[in-house]
Amino acid sequence: QVQLVESGGGLVRAGGSLRLSCAASELTFTTYAMGWFRQAPGKEREFVVADKWNGGGTGYADSVKGRFTLSRDNAKNTMFLEMNSLKPEDTTVYYCVADWTLVPGKIPQNWGQGTQVTVSS
Repeated sequence: QVQLVESGGGLVRAGGSLRLSCAASELTFTTYAMGWFRQAPGKEREFVVADKWNGGGTGYADSVKGRFTLSRDNAKNTMFLEMNSLKPEDTTVYYCVADWTLVPGKIPQNWGQGTQVTVSS
């Protein structure tokens, strides 16, 4: 069983920053491709960022490219999403995801519980 524990969501003003964290087991962290999706209630899942994306390196959605940065702390088996220059349209629930592979059009197999990000104008 893959467990992904997210934290770091909250309320921030437009233009501000937040850092989301996702803690996983050592096995998951070292074996799986990992990243972040976001999904509002009643809406479709939206890709945000993933490492080992599509068989390559880190890939970012166009909507967040240049503003969000994915990183890892290998010693703590924790993945981070640094979100800068936040916009009200970034408001939604963010999910840590993991799978053997992360490729376009594929729904990740493993999801965290989600953490709410709210950006006020």
